[in-house]
Amino acid sequence: MKIALGADHGGLELKEQVKAYLLEAGWEIADFGTYTKDSCDYPIYGQKVGEAVSFGDCDRGIAICGTGLGISMAVNKVPGIRGALCTNEFMAAMSREHNNANVLVLGGRVLGVDLAMRILKVWLETEFSGGRHQRRLDLISEIENKYMKA
Repeated sequence: MKIALGADHGGLELKEQVKAYLLEAGWEIADFGTYTKDSCDYPIYGQKVGEAVSFGDCDRGIAICGTGLGISMAVNKVPGIRGALCTNEFMAAMSREHNNANVLVLGGRVLGVDLAMRILKVWLETEFSGGRHQRRLDLISEIENKYMKA
């Protein structure tokens, strides 16, 4: 499985720790930046992660900014993306099991590293349960399709 990874300057430190964890665990990654602490714009990195997943270049994505809020808004503008801002392990599990989230969003300035890594581990290991939850995802897709520009 290949994972898209992107962060702004507020998420850079956590992105690098997530990257190291993923590489050590044997995951293939595509790192879309940022690579420095210089101020930059989170929508750029949210879009890059979202597109990599939406276009099928990556199976899932992880997007990080200072709080996770802004990059969550950006990544969820990409058609087909279900980005989930998770602040605990339960949210991570439910985002996968019930919502089949394909992008995990984290806040680099609001989560400790230990908690972020626990959230990441749960999110990676939890499978979508399907069934009644697929019907709800289909409804989300209908909303998305209704508002997409031709």
